[in-house]
Amino acid sequence: MVPNRFLVIIAHPLHGRIKRLHVPHSALYVGSGLAVLAMIVAIGLGASYYKQTKAAEHLAAQNVALQGEYDNLLLTIEERDRQLESLSSLAQQVSIAYGIRRDEEGAEIALGSDLEPVYHASLSQFEQLRTTLAGTDMGVPTSTMLVNRTPSIWPVKGRITSSFGSREDPFNGTGVFHPGLDISSTYGTPVVATADGFVVFAEWEGGLGHCVKILHGRNGFRTVYGHLKEYFVREGQRVRRGEVIGLLGNSGRTTGKHVHYEVHYNGLKVNPYKYLRNRERTYEMSLAD
Repeated sequence: MVPNRFLVIIAHPLHGRIKRLHVPHSALYVGSGLAVLAMIVAIGLGASYYKQTKAAEHLAAQNVALQGEYDNLLLTIEERDRQLESLSSLAQQVSIAYGIRRDEEGAEIALGSDLEPVYHASLSQFEQLRTTLAGTDMGVPTSTMLVNRTPSIWPVKGRITSSFGSREDPFNGTGVFHPGLDISSTYGTPVVATADGFVVFAEWEGGLGHCVKILHGRNGFRTVYGHLKEYFVREGQRVRRGEVIGLLGNSGRTTGKHVHYEVHYNGLKVNPYKYLRNRERTYEMSLAD
């Protein structure tokens, strides 16, 4: 008779005791099958985990690459926006310098929609500039334009009561810097623009009271007229040298009736006195020519 079980003998190494175990063939077969099945499952799970790990690494690498491309795209967009802003600002500045009015509404639409309208608008703008530089502006030679846009006349006929530079504050007696000239005259005397340009500010400004600021163009000049009784211009308006822009007054922080006059060159406040005609004789007499 063929035995249907295995005999397993276990002997104790010290006491020499022997123990016999009878293991059925079926139990051994089942155990072997389960072991093989467990091995197959383990191999499958390991392979699956390996594939998932590799897929995750690939996705992570793709994500890093996409993030890099996205960052580069943001930088490109930011750079394009800066270029557009710079181009728009340059077009505005040179337009003001040469008296060419811009279609601001059209420019805003172009800036908000697509590069092509901006390009054509800027091209048109600079074509006008090229024509202006090559010839005249409304019949006025370019050399004359530049002279007219340099502050060179007195804003009002009167007496200099405070010069440019350090002085004692008339309100508290402390030392302060006075960034312009104070020219006193009769209350309500007309105040004129000292050069051609465009009004960039015409409203109340703190201690200066009723104030007008004019940008004179490519040479970097800007003039300021403060303490006016009233002004007759508005922001964006073109003015000519000698044109009345307001009346002398005492608005704002002041001790009396006068116009506070400043000249700025390339963003720096400079002494207006050196840009006035007949300044030597006028200053010695303290009278405007």
